[in-house]
Amino acid sequence: MASKALRAVVLGPPGSGKGTVCERIARSFGLQHLSSGQFLRESLRGGGEVGVLAKQYLERGLLVPDHVITRVMMTELEKRRAEHWLLDGFPRTLGQAEALDRICELDLVISLHIPFETLKDRLSARWIHPASGRVYNMEFNPPHVHGIDDVTGEPLVQREDDKPEAVTARLRKYKDAAKPVIELYKSRGILHSFSGTETNKIWPYVYALLSNKIQPLRSEEEH
Repeated sequence: MASKALRAVVLGPPGSGKGTVCERIARSFGLQHLSSGQFLRESLRGGGEVGVLAKQYLERGLLVPDHVITRVMMTELEKRRAEHWLLDGFPRTLGQAEALDRICELDLVISLHIPFETLKDRLSARWIHPASGRVYNMEFNPPHVHGIDDVTGEPLVQREDDKPEAVTARLRKYKDAAKPVIELYKSRGILHSFSGTETNKIWPYVYALLSNKIQPLRSEEEH
């Protein structure tokens, strides 16, 4: 079992369910779930220099560039040197992985492999509440009222890059950027890959892996 702070990363393409896997790990093992998207939204609300930069990209539905997201994440991770944490959405590129290396040593990296057609279907059915980052899927997690956020009653939007015609290019771009990151962690012997079409079927294997590293707070069935 880990005596020092555990550092973990979950990698996966858009629509792979990595946010859900991260939430379950956080609840089951007491790791802080550190989402790059959440930190970006907080920096937007804070209105600082990085937030203003990021806003220009997010408003157009584009991925925030490497250097901006790296600055956001490094600032947040510096505050958490003594804590167990789990990164979601970072590192996405080799440049980000190298920046992460400079401030900490990772213990394990979980990589989710989901068939291309499954990802395409999930993303095309995905709508979001921009202010909070809440994600809905019109097939298996729809809002109570079509097109409306359950919590605020505000309208949901479909990101430009979640629209069917953009999804294929987006997934290809992710794969190209992620490949050297995956190879880097594989060469270090800390990469653990899980394949499937359903998060519920992947989860028991992820749980078993983490249980060997850190004491669970709750049983696998309690997720």
